[in-house]
Amino acid sequence: MNKIERKNIFVGMSGGVDSSVAALLLKQQGHDVHGLFMKNWEEDDTEEYCNAKEDLDDAAKVCEQLNIPLHTVNFSSEYWNHVFDHFLDEYRAGRTPNPDILCNTEIKFKYFLNHAIELGADYIATGHYARLEKSNDISHLKKALDSNKDQSYFLCMLNQHQLSNVIFPLGEIPKPEVRAIAARHGFANHDKKDSTGICFIGERKFRDFLSKYIPAQPGNIENPEGDVIGEHQGLMYYTLGQRQGLGIGGQKHSSGEPWFVAHKDMKKNILVVVQGHDHPLLYHQALETAVVHWISGHPPEFPLVCHAKIRYGQKDQPCQLLCDEQKHCTVIFDEPQFAIAPGQAVVFYQNDECLGGATIEKIIDEEFHQISRKKTNRIDSR
Repeated sequence: MNKIERKNIFVGMSGGVDSSVAALLLKQQGHDVHGLFMKNWEEDDTEEYCNAKEDLDDAAKVCEQLNIPLHTVNFSSEYWNHVFDHFLDEYRAGRTPNPDILCNTEIKFKYFLNHAIELGADYIATGHYARLEKSNDISHLKKALDSNKDQSYFLCMLNQHQLSNVIFPLGEIPKPEVRAIAARHGFANHDKKDSTGICFIGERKFRDFLSKYIPAQPGNIENPEGDVIGEHQGLMYYTLGQRQGLGIGGQKHSSGEPWFVAHKDMKKNILVVVQGHDHPLLYHQALETAVVHWISGHPPEFPLVCHAKIRYGQKDQPCQLLCDEQKHCTVIFDEPQFAIAPGQAVVFYQNDECLGGATIEKIIDEEFHQISRKKTNRIDSR
């Protein structure tokens, strides 16, 4: 993080080790630091599922140790209206949304940012693993130095206003060192497990959770030849490329290889599965996006040769972008990609800079692959 003069900084305190160390580092740099804890889910906030009370207690303990004030705010209605509604709509449409990206854009870097400014903040800070560099009045979002923890993928929809008001203190620190810093300063959460699951909702049995909001419609599971080989519990529960939880092992005339989800036929309520990670129906080389968000505020010149990720944790994939006047893009990868999932985000990079991202609208060769369902040839081992 570039050194800045003493400022009033509000840190989004989650109760986890990352935000705790972010607050510590800013305090050590001489800033006036405040903690701000957000509660964003109340629908079934019980000890079984949500740990909001425990997280608040952990955040309060750290703030007390640092001798900084802790503010609390409830954005549950905002989260429901601007994140969770969209989340449900995408699943109803048979797509696989990424609520973490929308949660960052709408809650953490919009409502939280505005609330903090109202309370007198010069900046907000979070425990995200990412870096910022400024040149020519443009804030550039860069990958964290710890490639195993880099979270720029989840920040791809942030704009210049948001980035000009945020600090990422952990961008140059490896995660093991963050835990070591927390341990040295006696933070009880130094070995607390990283949060997973749905943003602000937590870990839970996903099928049970989703079925509370969307009625399940069971249907047939078919192989590429159209043979019925099982029953699915509802297309919303499955993701393209999914291997676990299909319940169709031990089929006659089976090669013995694992089954993977290759296609969801929403009109016929059919789940199409194939055997083997290298089956051709699992691979696609091009996709179309919704309107692309460019972090700089200005689209680059096209065609653009860059890299992209279609899921968090994926290695950067070389590709070419072609965009139309409506700012929708065609992304053509150098190599076919495994299980491109509409609803997920495709995020673009030049070296270590995140350029922006977009929602995947459709697989361009989807029609071709549907026609080719009768084909069972294997692609060469990748």
